[in-house]
Amino acid sequence: MTTAFDPVDVAGLTLANRLVMAPMTRNRATADGVPTPSMVRYYTQRASAGLIITEATQPNVVGRGYPLTPGLHTAEQIEGWRTVTDSVHAAGGKIFAQLWHGGRIGHPVLLPDGLIPVGPSAVAADQQVFTQDGMKDCVVPRELSDDEVRETIADFAVAARNAIEAGFDGVEIHGANGYLIHQFLSPASNLRTDEWGGSDEARARFAVEVTKAVAAEIGAYRTGLRISPGNPFNGMSEPEPEATYTALVEAIAPLGLAYLHACDVRDTGLLARLRKRFGGTFVLNPAADGRPAGPEELSLVEEGEADLLAYGRLFLANPDLPARLAAGGPFNEPVRESFYGGDDSGYVDYPALTG
Repeated sequence: MTTAFDPVDVAGLTLANRLVMAPMTRNRATADGVPTPSMVRYYTQRASAGLIITEATQPNVVGRGYPLTPGLHTAEQIEGWRTVTDSVHAAGGKIFAQLWHGGRIGHPVLLPDGLIPVGPSAVAADQQVFTQDGMKDCVVPRELSDDEVRETIADFAVAARNAIEAGFDGVEIHGANGYLIHQFLSPASNLRTDEWGGSDEARARFAVEVTKAVAAEIGAYRTGLRISPGNPFNGMSEPEPEATYTALVEAIAPLGLAYLHACDVRDTGLLARLRKRFGGTFVLNPAADGRPAGPEELSLVEEGEADLLAYGRLFLANPDLPARLAAGGPFNEPVRESFYGGDDSGYVDYPALTG
């Protein structure tokens, strides 16, 4: 019987176990998006994960959706990430960079003068966003032109190349949770009638083309994609997501990606069908009824419902999570007040079992 603690080969990359550190925004980079020494320590502490997926990392300036998030579009950012990857690899870990564009989730105060958030259509998210000046209402984004859509696709590919230069083992494209790629997938945020919207296949095209561009740049075996069909987070609405996500998965399945990473938003039947159409390694970020996913979810690997399991809040609070899961606990409780920004308290000071 396969367990979550067994090693696994993912597109030629040998992982020590099937436990993945899920991407989690922590807002500890510099104002210029450069990783800090605290980030080096944070990721290195968690190197016993089979795979670390970093926090969301923007591929260009306008993609920044929150303060103090890292980027992969300047030489300084690449060098900063190199200190992270070198340290994680020295500790025996494997690490992918998550590439993310906030799209309409953002605010002008987060961007250089004159820039406003962009999106597939000029439709604002009905919510507020965290900024260095406090919570602010999301603004109406500027609709991307066709040329700008293509330039954004190219920016993702360049950022992927930068990630490999920075020493990452691969990248994960963030197509979930209400950010730009997800905004293109949803009929509520994508009102276009050109080749980037108007039908299920057209709404999926941006995600498909980003994935193809990144895979062409660094190799499909170093490329993963994260999705969350039907997820209402960040003001999203996808009442009937199956046709769009089927079109997406059928288009990327022939590429031979490293994995498909799905967030469980309470439609396991849809995820099972998408997994079958994908045909490759399937990473599941399981739902857990309001609590952090924990030992109870390990059976999902044993039962064959996922190849790897991604843990978020429990990895945040337990740097040695694989050992704790194997032992059945105990588990540190995450300190919610330190999730986003702040000093090292609640970031790199969670104790390991061995002290």
